[in-house]
Order: sequence, then C-alpha cells, then structure tokens
Amino acid sequence: MRWRLALAAIPVLIGIAAGAAFLWLDQSYRAPGPAPADIIVEIPRGEGVRAISRRLAEAGVIAQPPLVFAVSLRLFGGDRPLRAGEYAFPAALSMAEVVAQLQEGRVLVRRLTVPEGLTVAQVLQLVAAEPALSGELPPAPPEGRLLPETYGFARGDTRTALVERMSDAMTRTLDEVMPSLAPGLPYQTSDEVLTLASIVEKETGIAAERPHIAGAFVNRLRLGMRLQSDPTVIYGLTQGRGPLDRSLTRADLERSTPFNTYVIPGLPATPIANPGRAAIEAVLQPLSTDDLYFVADGTGGHAFARTLAEHNANVRRWLEGRRQGSLAPASGP
Repeated sequence: MRWRLALAAIPVLIGIAAGAAFLWLDQSYRAPGPAPADIIVEIPRGEGVRAISRRLAEAGVIAQPPLVFAVSLRLFGGDRPLRAGEYAFPAALSMAEVVAQLQEGRVLVRRLTVPEGLTVAQVLQLVAAEPALSGELPPAPPEGRLLPETYGFARGDTRTALVERMSDAMTRTLDEVMPSLAPGLPYQTSDEVLTLASIVEKETGIAAERPHIAGAFVNRLRLGMRLQSDPTVIYGLTQGRGPLDRSLTRADLERSTPFNTYVIPGLPATPIANPGRAAIEAVLQPLSTDDLYFVADGTGGHAFARTLAEHNANVRRWLEGRRQGSLAPASGP
C-alpha cells in the first residue's frame, strides 16, 4: 500500500515543483535587474537567444543564465523575435522590460548636430567623422541644400541615408516657407532665396539682425549696387572646403570669381553655405529699411547706415575701438 501511495503522490509533487518553478521564473522575469546604471549593449544581426542572453548577462543587464532567459522568453515573452541593434538599457531594468525593448526594437538614438552656416563640404566632413554611421559618403549635393538641424540616427545607419534626410529636410522647408515670400522683392525663385539666405547666415549670428541685413541687401539689389559681402569672397577663394586661415586682402576683394560680390553684380552663382530656416525666413520677409550699409559694432552685432557718410563714421568708430582693445572683425558692405 505504501508504494502505491508513494506513486500516487509523485504527480502531485511534480505539479507542486512545476508550479513553484513557474512562480520563480515569473518572479525572476519581472524582478528589477542588476544594472546599477544605464548600460549600452550592441546586439549583432543573426545572433540567437542564447548568445543574446550571454551578452546581456556579461554586460550586467540581466542576472539569469542563458537557459533561464530562454525558458522565460518562451513562457512569457510571446513569439516576437528579438531585434538586432544598439540598445541603452536603463538601470535595474527587469528581464520582462529588457525583452520588450528588444522585441520592439527601441534602439539607442544617436544625434548629429549640423550648425547653421556650414558648407556642404563641411557637413560631409561631420558625417564622415561619425563612427556610428556606416558606408561611404554619397556624392556631394548642390551647395546650400542640406538643412542645418539635429538629426537622430541609429548605429549602423548609412551615411548616404543621413545626407539624403538632410537634403529632403531642406526641400520640405523651402516648400513650406516659399509661399510667404513678400511681394515685390528682387528675387523670386527658391534658388535665389537660398543663395541670399546663405549670405545673411554668414554675415551674422544674431537672430534679430537677420531681417535687417536681408533688408539692406534687398535695397542694394534694387538699386543695382553690388552686395560687397566678405563671406562671398571667402567662398570664392576656398570653394567651401573650410574657413580661410588668414584675413582678406585688397587683392582678394578684387579677384574675380563667380562668388565675389565685390566684383559681380547681383547674387553669386550658388549659395555659399547651408542656411537655417530662420535665415531663409528673414530673406522671405526682410525688414523694410532705408539702410544700405552695415559694419561690425565690436560686440558681435552690426551698426547700420543709410548713407556712405554714416557708414564711414561707423567704420571709423570700429577702427578706433580696434585700436583701444579687441573687437570683432568688420563685416558687410
């Protein structure tokens, strides 16, 4: 009789043990993980569940061995696959939360900031230097056609795809803002707007000045005066490859290039940089002003003038400030 009772008790004991194991696995699956801080882990393509669990355990994201992770995944994780990519796992993340992040593909978003006023060549240098991107650079797009802003990307994204996003963003921006072009301006096309906006972008880093400088350039264009913008001279000398490592000379101002607005009438052949949206909007809605001239005021901004006499007085004040101390370099017509 005793052995019969013992045999009858075996299924009960197995059931109790299975239930206890299931309860332990469930608690382990949902308990906080061991990571004391955020941990970044890259999951390669084609890696299986056991290999992924080992990688997570070695990194300190989970405490469970590969078998426990695999069984827990089958019991509680559903049938969705774990996705490859670079992940940032927050501190104390449970196995359940780790699995959800991997199944949903919530990869680490890296960021690349493109400042306003860089040339296409300089932007491509930034993209080439980003180690988390993959692949070669694409052919350079036309100057001025990459929108300056901060772009999110995942490790392994291609450089070509990111540059295409920058180009598409500029196209969308122009499509959005061109309908606001003020009537009667001496330019009408998006290419002309982009070209003048690039000059405005290079002339000042002060947001409030952009419409004023755009207005002064509009007045010059209407009168047939040359724009006489130093940044256009520099672009003609460097072809946008980088900054000029010296001061401009009189010979530079007299050198004929398709960009030197001391020599050529009207706008240069192409933009001289990638302008931001604010500079583009300033050119679309320039300030109504009588000013034709501006020069650095020594504080990072500019002093504006309606007449050449007023402008020469501003220049003399700037030169006097230079003699007395260190002021910003002169700029503008």
